[in-house]
Amino acid sequence: MKRFNVLLLALLLFSQCTPVEKEMEEETQEDKYLWLEEVDGEKALEFVKNQSDATFAELSKEKDFEEIQKQSLEIYNSPDRIIYPIIYGDFVYNFWKDENNARGIWRRTSRADYMSGKPKWDTLLDIDELSKKDDVKWVFKGASGLHPTYDRFLVSLSAGGGDAVFVKEFDVNKKQFIEDGFKLDEAKGGADYYDENTLVVSTDFGEGAMTDSGYPGQVKIWKRGTDLKDAQRLHKGETTDVGTWGGVMRDGDKTYIMVSRAITFYTSNSFIWDGGKLTKMDIPDDASPSGILNNQLVVQLKSDWTVDGKTYKTGSLISLNFSELLEGKKNISLILEPDEFSSISQISTTKNKLLVNLLTNVTNKLFIYSYNDGAWSSKPVEAPDFGTISIVGTNDSDDSYFFDFENFITPSTLYAADADKNTSRPYKSLSAYFDADKYEVKQYKAKSKDGTMVPYFMVAAKGIEMSGTHPTLIYAYGGFEVSLSPFYASSYGVAWLEKGGVLVLANIRGGGEFGPEWHQNGIKEKRQNVYDDLFAVSEDLIAKKVTSPDHLGVMGGSNGGLLVGVAFTQRPDLYNAIVCQVPLLDMQRYNKLLAGASWMGEYGDPDKPGEWAYIKKYSPYHNVKEGMDYPEVYFYTSTRDDRVHPGHARKMVAKMNDMGYKTYYYENIEGGHAGSSTNEQRAKSNALTFSYLLKKLKG
Repeated sequence: MKRFNVLLLALLLFSQCTPVEKEMEEETQEDKYLWLEEVDGEKALEFVKNQSDATFAELSKEKDFEEIQKQSLEIYNSPDRIIYPIIYGDFVYNFWKDENNARGIWRRTSRADYMSGKPKWDTLLDIDELSKKDDVKWVFKGASGLHPTYDRFLVSLSAGGGDAVFVKEFDVNKKQFIEDGFKLDEAKGGADYYDENTLVVSTDFGEGAMTDSGYPGQVKIWKRGTDLKDAQRLHKGETTDVGTWGGVMRDGDKTYIMVSRAITFYTSNSFIWDGGKLTKMDIPDDASPSGILNNQLVVQLKSDWTVDGKTYKTGSLISLNFSELLEGKKNISLILEPDEFSSISQISTTKNKLLVNLLTNVTNKLFIYSYNDGAWSSKPVEAPDFGTISIVGTNDSDDSYFFDFENFITPSTLYAADADKNTSRPYKSLSAYFDADKYEVKQYKAKSKDGTMVPYFMVAAKGIEMSGTHPTLIYAYGGFEVSLSPFYASSYGVAWLEKGGVLVLANIRGGGEFGPEWHQNGIKEKRQNVYDDLFAVSEDLIAKKVTSPDHLGVMGGSNGGLLVGVAFTQRPDLYNAIVCQVPLLDMQRYNKLLAGASWMGEYGDPDKPGEWAYIKKYSPYHNVKEGMDYPEVYFYTSTRDDRVHPGHARKMVAKMNDMGYKTYYYENIEGGHAGSSTNEQRAKSNALTFSYLLKKLKG
């Protein structure tokens, strides 16, 4: 009788479901490809091997494959590459891969030797040797040093290239891991030194310590010589949060422990641990604190904030008197309010100065800000125009820093600079890998479905005939407030431009090119704007007779993989090639796979009928149909991707194959979300990708 009552209750509950809820349950039950979500399942890996072998066998026979692979590897292994600095104290650190160091070496040289242009490198850790010794395919994921001596570092290592890392303490003078030093087991977490004997730790502390997204849910202070389980807990979030992280912020000789509880991908509570108590900073949940300089907490706003009758606009950069903020007071100074065509792409500090990298019409300008007498003033940095500037190295002990400049046809140049004197000089330029004089860059705008003007860059041979026959590749992303700006197209140059291709970079909504609103107009129920923007750029290229659907392809990875998945399911008439890399595709289950739950602030919650109603309209896995004239899609992913589950691509390929469509599929066994762990793997991937594109778009 009890069992009957349970069944009856279940039937009654189901009968009360909305039509959308019934449909959701039926679609989940009908998914016959769930077995491909078992990452290392025997049957799943057999499927992966068969598909990958077939794809490699076909594409590696293309006439350009070997040349592209060889040229790409030469670029990735070139000894003339720029050695980008990471500065700790009196040394410059660098991680380097080449033909003799496939997995790379972590090394250092003195700052004086580095500045001389003839650094004498001292290898600290050889990842190839370590991998052989441990019989693990280690991937170096960075190191953070002990301030101010920097004689010890916390080294992060990934087994196979995923986001989850092991953390081990390393003595740089002895060039060895410290046997009884700090160690953390594998987790999507990390640690930061507070002092020599104290770490601020965010990791997997045991059952219930991680969030639904697979990130740490707690922050603790761990003392040397004690068990991790006995560490003092500073904060515990909810399992439904994205995660909780801790770290150290410094302002001169003062050190603060900061805790950030990320409630969603775009909202968080920020706390300061000071004097034995945790104080919540009274700033908007969607604001982004980026550091403290001269007792000024620098914060970027993602929405309007009104304080004492004054409104600070969305996208503005402000500062607050930090010590007063901890006492509940708000003394605010405006640093910068970008206009409608601008956004802040980078914020960094030296000992005394604030560096702000401003993106205007999708090219960068760099400014130095000083705080004096309660107000900020700025000076522009002299740097080349019409390209991308990146701040690549700062130092909290003085005002020296480095920045990089590049555009599509100008090789990257690293500049050594001084923020106090506002001087800079070229330090090193990348070698030219193709003849840039043959090409020109133009910026256009296309009108999207709702009238929004969407900018895009086009790189093509000078004076090309508008015949509609040029093989054209669009690269786009459109999500998470990520801005795409001009980059030196070294591998694209030799593998695509030199072979007659046209390269397009589309700055569609969902990105951050024009500030937070440009992003917010492409999330959740507004997501179709992102896809309409891509279609508008595609149609504009066709209307200009640069290309035609037979010669037009689009490429994207991760969220960009979702973008191109939508592109071919919604508008197969526009494209003849789709490169879909490490993609999201099953948008009904994305929040149940790996880090997917953390992205519901971007896409919405598919478990809520009202939100699934708009997600379902574009979910590629649910919109692929039989009998359509789809392009032959190339999917690429990694078995060890622990951010976007490889099951997305696997399931899509299996479903399309069963519908009778030809697909290309390659899954690299390692590499994580980056797709590759070594230069050889990158070169192979490049050759497969461009061989496919040339085959489909050039013939």
